[in-house]
Order: sequence, then C-alpha cells, then structure tokens
Amino acid sequence: MTECETTPPQHHPVIAFIGGGNMARSLIGGLLARGTAATSIRAADPNSESRTGLAHDFGIRVDADNTAAADGAAIWVLAVKPQVMATVCASVRELALAQRPTIVSIAAGITTAQIDAWLGGNQAVVRCMPNTPALLGAGATGVFANAAVSAAARTQVMALMAAVGISVAIADETLMNAVTAVSGSGPAYVFLLAEAWQSAAQAQGLPAEAARALVNQTLLGAARMLLETNDTASTLRQRVTSPGGTTHAAISQLQRDGFDGLIERAIAAATERGAELAASSPV
Repeated sequence: MTECETTPPQHHPVIAFIGGGNMARSLIGGLLARGTAATSIRAADPNSESRTGLAHDFGIRVDADNTAAADGAAIWVLAVKPQVMATVCASVRELALAQRPTIVSIAAGITTAQIDAWLGGNQAVVRCMPNTPALLGAGATGVFANAAVSAAARTQVMALMAAVGISVAIADETLMNAVTAVSGSGPAYVFLLAEAWQSAAQAQGLPAEAARALVNQTLLGAARMLLETNDTASTLRQRVTSPGGTTHAAISQLQRDGFDGLIERAIAAATERGAELAASSPV
C-alpha cells in the first residue's frame, strides 16, 4: 500500500530554507497557514529583494548567508536550482558534518547520493519532487528518504510537503524519475489538453471565452469527482459514456487514434529524460 500524507506537522522543528524562490515561498506559506510559528522558519537567499519579500510577507528570519540560516535548524530545505546545488552544498558542508540535520532537496534530477557526497557523507537526505500546483496548496509530491533518515524525520518531511498538497512515499529512488514524469511534469499535460480542447471548441463555433470557461470548469469538476468519490477513473468514464452517444463517439475516436499509447509513450519519454539528466549531473 502506498503511503500518502495529507496532514501537516503537529510540532515544529526549526526549518531552514536555502533558497527563497516560488516553491520555498509556497512551502513557507503552507506551513504558516497550518500553524507553524514564524519563529520556527528561517530562509537564506543571496538576492536582497527576495529577502525583503520573505521577511515582509511571512515575518520570518532571513539571511544572505546560508550557514547563518541553517545553523541549529533540524531540517534544511535545499530549494535551489539543480545546476547550483553542488555549490550550495559546498557552502554548508562543514556545518552539515557538524550538526547532521535532515536534508530535504526539491531539485529535479539530483540524487540523494550526490547530495550526500557533496555534504561530506553519511547525511540524512530526503529527495522530494513537488509540482507547480503546490503554489496553490494543491500539489502532489513524491518523497524518497535514504537509509540515514530516521522514521521520525521521515514523518516530519512527509508532513512538511503535505503543507502544500499531498505527499506520497516512494521506496525506490529510481522511481523518482517516473514521479517527475507523472506528477512533476503532469500539470503541463493538463494545460496542453486544455489548449487543444479549447481550440477544438472554438473550431465548432464557440466563442473563445465561452470555450475557455466551459473547458476549465469541466476539468475542475472532473478532477473533483476523481478526488471526492470512491470510484476509479475507469468507472467514472464508463458511467458517462452511454453506448452510441456523443461521449462514446469522442472516446472511440481517441482510442482509434491511439490515445492510451500516446500517453504511455509521453510518460516514458519524460522518465527517460529524467534519468539522462540525473546521469549528466556531477557526482
């Protein structure tokens, strides 16, 4: 059974965010909204405007120096771009060796082994793959913890990521590339579908605004049915597909055109690309 977390932390270890971009801001906002004290959250960012915004918007302590923010924190969230992760790890390596915090990475394609090596070895590292709906508190995050992460720390990180949606435990790190392909990249698939759907609606004569409103609300309603009922996607599809009806005509055309295979190939391509990016990152 897949472990899935939707509950925020009930106690508040000090959390330091290294990097104050959109995902860090989403997590900070989610934590505060769920009851974490601002005094339990710190952030470091080299950009003065980012620091000013973080302090103003959230009332948290901010620093320009990574080690100043991280010193004494139980959890470090490395919320930086993959290409600068090695440099950021080097800046806090000595502190990590001295304090042994739980390290949380939200950088795509960077493995726990790479981060562990960059931080000096024997570190508790959790690799997370959130997606952009986390910005609205509706994210889906895959979470892999290496063997050095304690059960308590793993629970804390699962709850941390649940502050912006749901978090799902992944037992095998090699599957994180599939997580990236399915949920990390997934919102773009929905946006692409919406684009094509709206264009098709307009081709049938609907005004652009009407097409957009109808498609977007239909996507929302269908998503709610998937989440709020106990029915599978297959059951819901069959329920609205009457033999010989309009839905049946559309579904039949999609299946004739290889819709299922197209989606399978797309997910496989994204998974493969994630593995390639991980392999190309320096160890």
